[in-house]
Amino acid sequence: MDNISVVVADSSHERYIDTILTTIAEAAKVRGTGIARRTHAYIAMKMQEAKAVIALDGDRFAGFSYIETWGNKHYVTTSGLIVHPDYRGLGVAKRIKDLTFSLARTRWPHAKIFSLTSGAAVMTMNTQLGYQPVTFADLTDDEAFWKGCEGCCNVDILQRTDRKYCICTAMLYDPEEHLPAKIPQEVLDRIKLLDD
Repeated sequence: MDNISVVVADSSHERYIDTILTTIAEAAKVRGTGIARRTHAYIAMKMQEAKAVIALDGDRFAGFSYIETWGNKHYVTTSGLIVHPDYRGLGVAKRIKDLTFSLARTRWPHAKIFSLTSGAAVMTMNTQLGYQPVTFADLTDDEAFWKGCEGCCNVDILQRTDRKYCICTAMLYDPEEHLPAKIPQEVLDRIKLLDD
């Protein structure tokens, strides 16, 4: 575990893209669940924009995830979390998830961060970070985001329910809910009078 580095990806990591895409596709088959398909060019763009995180064991691919902004940067998703089968159960997914979350919070501190997942492990990690389960109506209405679901084998469910339900669970981190308690102005005024 100490050998595994988890870093913000850049263009030097593009050589891992085919392995990433294959690992994602194989994991979806094993789980029997859907996943939005991404292209080589799309993942390369995420790396070039510093919107991706990669885990490496020396030169061996261990895991990956990326982030994307939606709705004029009011929403951010952390997506495509995958850990190579050789590295599962070692805490790699948690380290990747923590870094993508920190990266999203640093770059877009006021954006709501959301995740669509059918995986219990991701739901647990999201909960630990402060995400709450929400309805799909609480997510972005950005059509470009929902278009990404067209590559999923469960897209028919999403379409039949007018984007209200699907196999995935929607989870949302709202930064406003995690701000320090706001002190009412009248209390601040009273404190000021006492200090004078």
